[in-house]
Amino acid sequence: MQDTTILWADDEIDLLKPHVLFLNEKGYKVTTVTSGNDAIEEFKKSYFDLVFLDENMPGLTGLETLSQIKNLNSDVPIVLITKSEEEYLMEDAIGSKIDDYLIKPVHPKQILLTIKKLTENKRLVTEKTTMAYQQDFRTLGMTLNDNLTYQEWVDVYKKLIYWELELERLEDAGMHEILTMQKAEANTQFCKFIEKNYLDWIKNPDSAPVISPDLFKKKVFPKLGGDGKPVFFILIDNLRYDQFKIINPIISEYFRLEEEDTYFSILPTATQYARNSIFSGLMPLDMEKRYGDKWQNDEDEGGKNLFEDYFLGDNIKRNLRKECKHSYHKILNIDEGRALNESVNNLMNNELNVVVYNFVDMLSHARTDMQMIRELASDDAAYRSLTLSWFEHSPLFDLLKFLASKQVRVIITTDHGTIKVKNPSKIIGDRNTNTNLRYKQGRNLNFNAKEVFHIRNPHDAMLPKLHVSSSFVFAKNDSYFVYPNNYNHFVNFYNETFQHGGISLEEMIIPIVTYGPK
Repeated sequence: MQDTTILWADDEIDLLKPHVLFLNEKGYKVTTVTSGNDAIEEFKKSYFDLVFLDENMPGLTGLETLSQIKNLNSDVPIVLITKSEEEYLMEDAIGSKIDDYLIKPVHPKQILLTIKKLTENKRLVTEKTTMAYQQDFRTLGMTLNDNLTYQEWVDVYKKLIYWELELERLEDAGMHEILTMQKAEANTQFCKFIEKNYLDWIKNPDSAPVISPDLFKKKVFPKLGGDGKPVFFILIDNLRYDQFKIINPIISEYFRLEEEDTYFSILPTATQYARNSIFSGLMPLDMEKRYGDKWQNDEDEGGKNLFEDYFLGDNIKRNLRKECKHSYHKILNIDEGRALNESVNNLMNNELNVVVYNFVDMLSHARTDMQMIRELASDDAAYRSLTLSWFEHSPLFDLLKFLASKQVRVIITTDHGTIKVKNPSKIIGDRNTNTNLRYKQGRNLNFNAKEVFHIRNPHDAMLPKLHVSSSFVFAKNDSYFVYPNNYNHFVNFYNETFQHGGISLEEMIIPIVTYGPK
């Protein structure tokens, strides 16, 4: 506080000497001037943390002085002191980016409060937030040792993301490191929880959370046909819960948030499995049986998500048992996004419109392959920031603004999340083993059993078998699979990239959010 310097401009500054002395006693250094021109000259000579300006000074007015000081340094907070609360004056002051105002006669405690608010706000918020997290840290730490239900795991993950976003604003490296360690511990315990419960969920769906094949049946179809207006179901591929949390405030300016929920992605947490399962309403083994050549296994050539529209139509017929006029669009680039926006009026007579946006998934893969993107998204915070920047300038945001004007309901979700991988886990497989870094499917896989979730019989997890002896292994927490014969190459290329397919809070607990018209 000793270093806080204040410039105070008032043509009757002598009358304010008691106030200046009061601030000096509190440890503030106050420089006084009697005109706007003197204030500008003084501001050019020295650095000030805060400026008080009297509005009604001869020569340059307070607002005119404010404008010139802001041109010199727009970051310094300025407080206008005025005898009048007239509306036009307040509008001019706000338009000139005033930081606060006081009405004469001013009281010393008013001034002190204003100074603290404008110069110490960051410190006070930091201290309060840090203290609150330290209290919650202990509670969370004890909770992780409990035998948690799936809903309690959702609550733990949401709480961790809340603190991650709060602490990120504070730029407190020490607290961020503590949170990172706590998230890693949570992920270790969560992986044990999944190993213990996942196969039971598949066997006994009534005791399981909502998972990928349930999504349309439980979360979308019940919302159709209520008010005669279409529902837009928008799936942003590979969108984590934290990424949703940073775009939600922007969407909420145009829509009313009706329901913020989460569901669990099936394993593998990969587009080929999780997203096909969403649209078909079936587990992968049932899809292989029902759709024959339309289901693509890991060994098969060609795209793995070419029939989502067909799967959706079949899902509608099985579950709604009535006609449902719907559309499906997959957006892979900005031109396709703009083309959809130009034709969106044609979709207003449909009951359901589905849009898949692939950008975040492409960003994740580009980050692995391109050094420039890797540097732009160097950590989770930067990855979130890049996602936000894309969203704010995307055709998707333009689409949402248009839909808000049409008073329709919008459901936003994803198929799985992603995690930044850091720990290489050695595995050996034959030449037909799939390439995904977070799960492997194949015969005679050789691995460290402690580092993976091994499903010996894929049919137990409702997954297809490529061969009689095929099994699945899933990487846990932030590990990724590497082959011993080119270990260094894999580690140098893939370490600290964002991957999906395995087991982590980030990959499995994902958002589904319903917005209604405002």
